[in-house]
Amino acid sequence: MRRLTHPARPDWQAKVEALGFDFHSMHGQPYWQEQASYRFNAQQIDELEQASNDLHTLCLQAVEHIIERGRYDELAIPAAFIPLIEQSWRDEQRDIYGRFDLVYDGKNPPKMLEYNADTPTSLFEASVVQWYWLEDTHADDDQFNMIHEKLIDTWRAVGEQQGFGDAIYFASVQEAPEDLGTCEYMRDVCSQAGFQTLAIDMEEIGWNGAEFTDNNEFPIRRLFKLYPWEWLVEESFGKHLLGTDITLFEPPWKMLLSNKGILPILWELFPNHPNLLPSYRSAAPLGHAYVIKPLFGREGANVTIHNGEQRLSNPGDYGKEGFIYQAYQPLPVFDGHYPIIGSWIIGGESAGIGIREDNNPITHNLSRFVPHFFVD
Repeated sequence: MRRLTHPARPDWQAKVEALGFDFHSMHGQPYWQEQASYRFNAQQIDELEQASNDLHTLCLQAVEHIIERGRYDELAIPAAFIPLIEQSWRDEQRDIYGRFDLVYDGKNPPKMLEYNADTPTSLFEASVVQWYWLEDTHADDDQFNMIHEKLIDTWRAVGEQQGFGDAIYFASVQEAPEDLGTCEYMRDVCSQAGFQTLAIDMEEIGWNGAEFTDNNEFPIRRLFKLYPWEWLVEESFGKHLLGTDITLFEPPWKMLLSNKGILPILWELFPNHPNLLPSYRSAAPLGHAYVIKPLFGREGANVTIHNGEQRLSNPGDYGKEGFIYQAYQPLPVFDGHYPIIGSWIIGGESAGIGIREDNNPITHNLSRFVPHFFVD
């Protein structure tokens, strides 16, 4: 695994914008970074793929365990939503996607930092943008990237299983460019799978006393929401979910995996697994090197690294539900850059990777996306 530097394509802005990637820069800073790339060999890609499949299997076993043992308090799950979670699990409601964040240096086994299992972003740039970069710059090499094809196949399989008849609504906070871009890409692949889709802003979803409706009063029977479950359960929107048969993507049981409270449970169930980090509900077993993470948190907010006398933290508004403590696993450093591997699970299978890097060890919302390729 190496980080390479090279000139960007002279017309890269026009090229990515032609793909619909209009959030390549955010808040005056570059988000898409193609003056660098990460090079892997085929064995390293195989290791990432296998680790991701293994971790997803462990996570599903952990969901089963939590439901069987009723360990919802450890994840701060509201009691009113437990039946919804359990029903969705019993009904085997299909999920679409998720993203593991992994520490990997190309030499040691990948380690799971967390599972973004509900509303993961960086999907479009991982699936489409870096693929076209590869074709322009490394046409003779390969990329671990089956994301697009697997998304279409997964939507098709889910639609056939559920008998999609009505339109599927795709909702996000549309004033947020990254959320809108991700949601529109997901809508596009669902359309390519052969289903009718409609876009809607989260604020446009209504409730008529019996069912959810769009701004034309048409009923919403199926909804993909790029909006976290932990936010939904706190809003009036959420309480109406308890009395309707609307189908949501991701399904309610994904609440258990998008919650960092799953990390101590995974370590308890599978101690010393080579792809897991020791994680607990207190710092005591971890000595002087650990990371504090809120149960609910996004983009590095409210994460604190304790490493002996050193302390590094990111501000944020999360943490009221509690925290977990995870063994500190230093990220690899390439010329002052700290990469994290985002490993995508699509339809229950490993499908590809994207890489975010930063100049400090905590990845956050403005950390740069860097493409990758691999050689035999």
